[in-house]
Amino acid sequence: MSGRLYVIGTGPGNPEQTTPEALAAVADATEFFGYGPYLDRLTLRADQIRHASDNREELDRAKAALERAVAGANVCVVSGGDPGVFAMAAAVCEAIDHGPEEWRSIDLVVVPGITAMLAVAARIGAPLGHDFCAISLSDNLKPWPIIESRLRAVSEAGLVIALYNPISKARPWQLGTAFEILRTTLPADTPVIFGRAAGRPDERLTIARLADAEASQADMATCVIIGSAETRVIAREGHPDLVYTPRFIREETR
Repeated sequence: MSGRLYVIGTGPGNPEQTTPEALAAVADATEFFGYGPYLDRLTLRADQIRHASDNREELDRAKAALERAVAGANVCVVSGGDPGVFAMAAAVCEAIDHGPEEWRSIDLVVVPGITAMLAVAARIGAPLGHDFCAISLSDNLKPWPIIESRLRAVSEAGLVIALYNPISKARPWQLGTAFEILRTTLPADTPVIFGRAAGRPDERLTIARLADAEASQADMATCVIIGSAETRVIAREGHPDLVYTPRFIREETR
């Protein structure tokens, strides 16, 4: 008889942002598959087994977890943030789609979590208050020209944009290129939020004008949110500025 396969997210990194439903899944599972730093966020019992792997081994990790679930184990695949946003839920579904028939009968439970853009938005105000999208700048799983075309399309459509995986040692140029693309469509004073490690002790939140935003302000722990033409900054004496996107847009502003 097959076991159960949970797919959970730990949230952005603050333990208080791991949901009760995710914690219940952790308590029920006996084996855990995930990127090592994400598994480190869990407090496991002596009878619970870790299977840590590199962050680029998502599909192999999903297949290994499915094999253990078919064998009867209650398994937990662990992501950061929300498991369905640039994370392991898609890898598990892809493995099931192309895998053996028996994987389709596994009791699969995807547990929703808090993704980075929600944590950053909550800390800065309400930049996602109107229509928005999320784009990963990593070209490991899709060609860079597709990323460029999507950036142009969503900026022209007036969407607030949350950028995941903005920069790394292997990809030092892509965030700067993204800013150059967006500057051709968006106003120079469009707010850009650099939200690093939101909710954690090493949190760093900064706001820049699109005209002044620099790629060096971000790293892989940063979620970058670029406002739309309607996004506003509220200066508050003695308190951090607030950034919000109004819920009402007049036709003449588009």
